Amino acid sequence: MMKKFLIGGALAAVSAAVFAQYPTRPVTIIVPFTAGGPTDKVARDLAEALRKPLGGTIIIENVGGAGGTLGAAKVAKAAPDGYTLLLHHIGMATSPALYRSLPYKTMEDFEYLGLVNEVPMTLIGRPTLPANNYAELVKWLESNKGKVNLANAGLGAASHLCGLLLQSTMKSDMTTVPYKGTAPAMNDILGGQVDIMCDQTTNTSGQIEAGKVKAFAVTTTQRLTTPALSKLPTLDESGLKGFNVTIWHGLYAPKGTPAAVLEKVNASLRTALKDADFVKRQEALGAVVVTDSRVGSAEHKKFVQAEIDKWTPVIKAAGQYAD
Repeated sequence: MMKKFLIGGALAAVSAAVFAQYPTRPVTIIVPFTAGGPTDKVARDLAEALRKPLGGTIIIENVGGAGGTLGAAKVAKAAPDGYTLLLHHIGMATSPALYRSLPYKTMEDFEYLGLVNEVPMTLIGRPTLPANNYAELVKWLESNKGKVNLANAGLGAASHLCGLLLQSTMKSDMTTVPYKGTAPAMNDILGGQVDIMCDQTTNTSGQIEAGKVKAFAVTTTQRLTTPALSKLPTLDESGLKGFNVTIWHGLYAPKGTPAAVLEKVNASLRTALKDADFVKRQEALGAVVVTDSRVGSAEHKKFVQAEIDKWTPVIKAAGQYAD
């Protein structure tokens, strides 16, 4: 018995020593959406802040499709060695309701490393839209029932989720136009091919500041403080009482990743979230960097479960599912 104990202890010591050297090769962060979108922007900013504390090269790989589930599935099935991570947004909590069959179990197939940020959303419109504020937009929507096109970045995307809640709350009849990513949806908003979209500030702030789109409101219950968005009213104060949507991002690893690796990644994440340049970049986009207990594994997982409970009835009521 003593010999077995000594051998087991020796193996554990060797394993701990090996993982203490992690990473010895590039770490890949999978972004389950197309390049150029808001989640991609967050991932690239985070990778830059993570490199120094983690002590290695970080590669961003975009695996878009199926509302983020393809990229998430790739990470769930990846070797649990810390070299493949996932940066995902609120879709981590909404996919279980949106998809009849997922190739992974959200609460069982991942290690939860911590939340990164929370991103408000903005209601924007094409530059040629007659309305110039929310009150005028409501009147325009009422006079154009059945003719309004509401763009989103695809089933399960942040803009799709915000659009669902927006239509439900406003009781407005709009035609949903899904795109394969945020970039093409924004291009058609700019070109006037579609009318409105509810999208993350990480993707809309620059367009709003440049005056390339009409901006009507933000989705938080309090006004934002960033220069480009500070003058925008909230949907809550504009008449949609209680309307509050933020899109959060979290970091994950495959289930079974060694504890030593998880601890190093989490410690590096905590340092990265305090990086002045990262915080500045996020604030410029209207995003709020998470600094509370949800940066930890247990609270992150608890938060995602609460989000699943929040969004499941909204999605089921809308009756929009993927095969």
